[in-house]
Amino acid sequence: MSPTKSGKFQVIADVPDTISVSGTLNFATAANALRAMRSAFARHDRHTLDLGGVDSCDSAGLACVLAALSEADRGGPRVSVRHVPEGMQALAQVCGVESLLH
Repeated sequence: MSPTKSGKFQVIADVPDTISVSGTLNFATAANALRAMRSAFARHDRHTLDLGGVDSCDSAGLACVLAALSEADRGGPRVSVRHVPEGMQALAQVCGVESLLH
């Protein structure tokens, strides 16, 4: 998952209990992606974040995911994370935050 200068992302909540994120999570998209994830968690009673569709992530994208998880956890039951891409896992490990990707 190499960083790119721009990109597109999508946050959808069409699967029961799941918020799915796909596309690019990087410096260019992180703020909008965080807003979209906040909104999705606020509108839906979801307990799972599926990151299987994320094809590119940098440290800003990782921070976005961690912020969304933290905020969602404060509002209710702990959110579980599925299908964390290898590149995001490696970045989280290097940053020492892999345990936060529950």
